[in-house]
Amino acid sequence: MGDLFLVRHGETSWSRSGRHTGSTDVPLTDRGRAQARALAPLIGSLRIGAAFVSPLQRARETAELVGLREVRLDQDLREWDYGGYEGVTTAEIQRTRPDWFLFTDGVTPGPPEHPGETPEQVGERADRVLAAVDAAIAGGEECAVLVAHGHFLRVLTARRLGLAPSAGALFQLATGTLCRLGTEHGRPVIAAWNVSPAT
Repeated sequence: MGDLFLVRHGETSWSRSGRHTGSTDVPLTDRGRAQARALAPLIGSLRIGAAFVSPLQRARETAELVGLREVRLDQDLREWDYGGYEGVTTAEIQRTRPDWFLFTDGVTPGPPEHPGETPEQVGERADRVLAAVDAAIAGGEECAVLVAHGHFLRVLTARRLGLAPSAGALFQLATGTLCRLGTEHGRPVIAAWNVSPAT
């Protein structure tokens, strides 16, 4: 199990306003591009064996700006399918569901092309990504880099640590940051979290 570096894409107008951004292909803001460029020296110092990127433009552009050139687009790295909550803020949802919490309650159904996902379904995708990553860097001394989205990467972190998908709630993840999942005594650990050079 090699080190796994997680990059959350840079800021978008929707992430800045707190709107749930799953399938909507929102571009980076100028600040989001600056956040990504600021991570380039950190990424450039790594011995990368494989890089995986979400197909959405905010992740692809971030990957390019941090200096990743040979990447594998992976549909499983897309953000949580928010269904009927796409584009809606938590505050708006809680006006009618005061106790609603994404990581335990999931989302309300959406249209057929984006019906929404449960936390467990997102966890299943995360498990597939982790299996692909481990296969790509098995036996080597190189690391893997994933460029994706906040809620998905939080669930993936929980799964890497052997926790339920809902435990992703414990790992706040800012835009334009770098995290490192490593090992200690053969067990997965968080080695660094929300690393962000000044932008």
